[in-house]
Amino acid sequence: MQLRRAISRNLNNWRGFRTGRKIVVIESDDWGSICMPSKKVFDSLLAKGFRVDLCPYATYDSPANQDDFEALFSVLSEVRDSNGRPAVITANTIMTNPNFKKIEESGFREYCYEMITDTFQRNFYHFNPLEYYLQGLEENIFFPQYHGREHINIKEWMKQLRDTDSAYRQVFKEGVSWLGSKYNPPGGINLRATYDTYDAEDINSQKSELKEGLELFRNIFKLKSESFIAPNFILHPDLYSTLHENGVHYIQGMKYLIMPKLAAKKRGMQKRIQGQKNRFGQVDLVRNCEFEPSQYPQTYDSVGECMKEIENAFFWKKPAVISAHRLNFIGNIQPENRARNLKKFKELLNRITNTWPDIEFMTSVELGKLMSGR
Repeated sequence: MQLRRAISRNLNNWRGFRTGRKIVVIESDDWGSICMPSKKVFDSLLAKGFRVDLCPYATYDSPANQDDFEALFSVLSEVRDSNGRPAVITANTIMTNPNFKKIEESGFREYCYEMITDTFQRNFYHFNPLEYYLQGLEENIFFPQYHGREHINIKEWMKQLRDTDSAYRQVFKEGVSWLGSKYNPPGGINLRATYDTYDAEDINSQKSELKEGLELFRNIFKLKSESFIAPNFILHPDLYSTLHENGVHYIQGMKYLIMPKLAAKKRGMQKRIQGQKNRFGQVDLVRNCEFEPSQYPQTYDSVGECMKEIENAFFWKKPAVISAHRLNFIGNIQPENRARNLKKFKELLNRITNTWPDIEFMTSVELGKLMSGR
């Protein structure tokens, strides 16, 4: 296993953009989405026999509460790079969530959404999460970027809801749209993969949703999202043109772009290289490091493995782009998840700054601008 990891790290880093600077970018997905609404809902689903405890996202991931924001911001603010700048998270944000009331009123025929501002208001009465987004932006520790209009495959989820015997129809009243991969419909499409599809004709509607979602992002944050990452890393290249037309210059993601299912027997994948440009001039930002302790057993050395990946990135003169999903920092369902992982996260940031005193923290957009010469 260790040998395989080492080989994979080197293969991921040997090609593409190079720099002598020690740059660290932390990319965190899923901000804004509901996933698991609350501890009460989690316990209710378990009691009904739904094994949501088998999926880390269903177990831990939920809208960030006030304690989540304050604890995360405290850790980010305490660590400084060689320029005196605090650590910063690129917070890839979903702009809407399902409007369960209106969907039910339509007889499960129409998908309807609510803005994340409405989700925030409905879930939290004593504070406004949007204020923390804006505070983090002002303090250069929390930089929102666009992750999608919703983190759900509308077409496939609505099919499940129209089936009265499906697991998702049974839990609809709980306000849940994700139970874990165990409950995915057969056929290969994950219900969280927004831009996956069997039908090429759906790509046109996906273009409209992308455009609308980017406009919602601009309206809420008063900021243009210059980077983007697709939910579950699945996206058809035809959507690059829509992203380009709406000001997206940098494409976040893993070392492969995963193609939609379409009619193929085997799902297609395209290799991505750090700093590579597509025909629209959009730059690939490739994640080559991982801090995802909530997705591993507690015995797994998340800090040590991430340090190895950062060291390998710097060996090949690459920026270290760390994947760290929202679920790692959330204690809304299980407070010990937040406490345990933030302790590890603080250790990671301290080890980074102590090991490489010339470290520079950047957002995804700043790295993209460096690589593209903008």
